Amino acid sequence: MSIYHVLVFFKKVRFSAMALVAMVLLAGCSSTMSNVQTWEGDALDSAQAAVLESPGEIRVQQVNGRKLGNFLMDDLALNYELLPGDNQVVFTYKTIWAKSGVVRNGESKVHVVETAPQAVMINAQPGDTYRFSFEPPANKSEAETFANNFTADVVDGAGNVVATASAWDGQPAGTRTAARAPVGSGGEGESTGGASADSMSTLGELKSLWDQANEEERRAFLRWAFE
Repeated sequence: MSIYHVLVFFKKVRFSAMALVAMVLLAGCSSTMSNVQTWEGDALDSAQAAVLESPGEIRVQQVNGRKLGNFLMDDLALNYELLPGDNQVVFTYKTIWAKSGVVRNGESKVHVVETAPQAVMINAQPGDTYRFSFEPPANKSEAETFANNFTADVVDGAGNVVATASAWDGQPAGTRTAARAPVGSGGEGESTGGASADSMSTLGELKSLWDQANEEERRAFLRWAFE
């Protein structure tokens, strides 16, 4: 979903700024909306699914060959729910750096540094939490060097390295059918904190953004949405 589509959505419904704030807050400010289910089919509870915590610099593109949806902001930190067993995660690493000096009209005010697609295979254990581990660059020059020689580990909750990323060869994982429903999942009425990337609504994305934004960012968002 592009920012353009979100803007069109706001223009059509013509909500006031106060109505938007009320809608976001009353609909539930739970951080669980930032959890993204990476498979098709029934959800799993927290004791069965694993979670991969992804910082804003990491943009997960697909898991086990299943492409994930785009979100309102590139630097949105998200948690990705994984099925137990091997999971191929394809992602890019992207950072943005302000330009120094005079910026001409129409010229971007930032430098964007992004890697080619990377892949990591995680043997996820039920209920475990994983995260990316890397040394973040301190400036644009370091970021460019890091992007050209990207390296990152995935560690478990105890800090043990369980996988290391490498350049993606363009081939999806062959160990799992991406569209299958998880084995042993609950029935149709089962509910968890996870949300399918395809079904995550505009409102859901807004709630996730709103929870993570500071006061200045919230004011800037409202000015942009209703200008």
